[in-house]
Amino acid sequence: MKVAVEGCCHGELDKIYESISYLENKDGVKVDLLLCCGDFQAVRNEGDMKCMAVPAKYRQMQTFYKYYSGEKKAPVLTIFIGGNHEASNHLQELPYGGWVAPNIYYLGYAGIIRFKGVRIGGLSGIYKSHDYKKGHFEFPPYSPDTLRSVYHIRNIDVFKLKQVKMPIDIFLTHDWPRGIYHYGDTNDLLRKKKFLRQEVESGVLGSPAAAELLEHLQPSFWFSAHLHVKFAALMQHEVDLHDPQDFLTSFLSHQAKNNAAPKVTKFLSLDKCLPYRDFLQIVEVPDRPGSSELLEFDPEWLAILKATDSLQKPCRNFWNPPLNNGLHTRWDFSASEEAMMEVVSDLNGELCISENFSLTVPAYDPSHPQPNAPPAYSTNPQTTELCATLGLTDIYILAGQSYGEEGATGAIEEEEDADSTGSVEEPSEYPTDTSNLSSSYNPDEITIEDEWVEEENEEVGFTEGKGTDAVVPDSGAGSQESDRDSSLQRDMVKRLVLPPPGAKLEMRAPLRTPLHLTLPPPSTSFSQGSSEEECDLMPARVPKRSSGEATKSSTGHTGGTPQIKRRNQSIYTATEDEESES
Repeated sequence: MKVAVEGCCHGELDKIYESISYLENKDGVKVDLLLCCGDFQAVRNEGDMKCMAVPAKYRQMQTFYKYYSGEKKAPVLTIFIGGNHEASNHLQELPYGGWVAPNIYYLGYAGIIRFKGVRIGGLSGIYKSHDYKKGHFEFPPYSPDTLRSVYHIRNIDVFKLKQVKMPIDIFLTHDWPRGIYHYGDTNDLLRKKKFLRQEVESGVLGSPAAAELLEHLQPSFWFSAHLHVKFAALMQHEVDLHDPQDFLTSFLSHQAKNNAAPKVTKFLSLDKCLPYRDFLQIVEVPDRPGSSELLEFDPEWLAILKATDSLQKPCRNFWNPPLNNGLHTRWDFSASEEAMMEVVSDLNGELCISENFSLTVPAYDPSHPQPNAPPAYSTNPQTTELCATLGLTDIYILAGQSYGEEGATGAIEEEEDADSTGSVEEPSEYPTDTSNLSSSYNPDEITIEDEWVEEENEEVGFTEGKGTDAVVPDSGAGSQESDRDSSLQRDMVKRLVLPPPGAKLEMRAPLRTPLHLTLPPPSTSFSQGSSEEECDLMPARVPKRSSGEATKSSTGHTGGTPQIKRRNQSIYTATEDEESES
């Protein structure tokens, strides 16, 4: 099947769908699925914008609200993960995933679903060492600290994903797995993003948690975004002789005197949605004939969610996953065949995900703007239904209960210094002294979104160089910033009363539609270069935006050397974003 992969969305749904339509018409292909790798910005109204970690002047409505309200419908099934620029109050309603609009599905904090027999998984957010071992305690209204910590990934979600044993076809993360840059054209990456050199050379660029998952899951495809640059890599995994399946494969291949093909992951990161940028690419992914044409739950993943439900604690205290060290009665939460059959029974044998989207807050109305509207929050009926069906806990309600007990002051005292990107003294699951660098600390506060003067011109549709908006196969067959970085409570869940969805809202009827891991250096057979990773893709230029963007010439830049902009001169001022970039 043809899968369109998109980098950072930044709310530009109209332009993304327009680009897909153009490529379909140009190349005579039909896109079956769109995957967005974070910074989706599912902003429903003005209140949601206040829950997005960007400076006030950059809080723009964009076009998602049209799909949320029903004014438009996504022309292609869309699946996305969260990044570090999101309407967090909206996504927190769906901790286990769900529809944010008809035909647009969010994978949750972590999730795995199936489409046409292809298993698609994802992990939302970005890695920060100082929040990694905490629970999902954040709840709106957010403080300046929780506005950012809410999108930091947690080890509980990584632990759940590490219980997966069955093969994964596609996996999505916003930030890159640490060390993946060794498996592609590193020199070209550093030519495009010069300020990444120190982190690349010191081996700290990217997420150690994502690298751990890459080692464990070994999916066929891994898609990311975040750094606003196109980068392809091909990683060959080493055979784990401690893994019975890998050992058996190795043994049989030796007996047959024929080297078995090693597991390989094709990695691709794409840019943000701007003219003449590589933000979209069509990839050919083998589907499984006879599989459902609808989005489906994954029995193994749901069984893991049930098994790990009691482990979830919405608190700021550090949590360590259970280990086989004599201190825990259980440490393996992988899904047995019996557990998966139980999940299927819970669902009455129906794995297709119900198209049960409904509005939970009013949609933005351009004719009646409400710039002072406060953030809205409520339970989501999709989460309520899933929790009731499988016996899960709505961790959003748990967080609300915890928030209520502490007092809704919105003020949180952090142990870290305001400029900290993770202290060396902080406990970490990754036993090295470089975990504090994993947030991609940059002493000059250089922004990823606006690191070069030229990008300011590109933001309004002007460019001096050549490039492509999208890359697609030459033939009909497809192929293949900001921040970079208890039981008692459970018993009291039912006491927490959040505003019911749709309460006192004047709106239309609810819509319904039919260890610190550093990857080993690559072998010489996977040396730097892009010809193999790109699969000989030919670029195709998408027409420049024509939706009324203003254009202006470049100012303040002469010569061939890009000028670096400091954060307090561009998007993320020092007073508005205390976290380091990239």
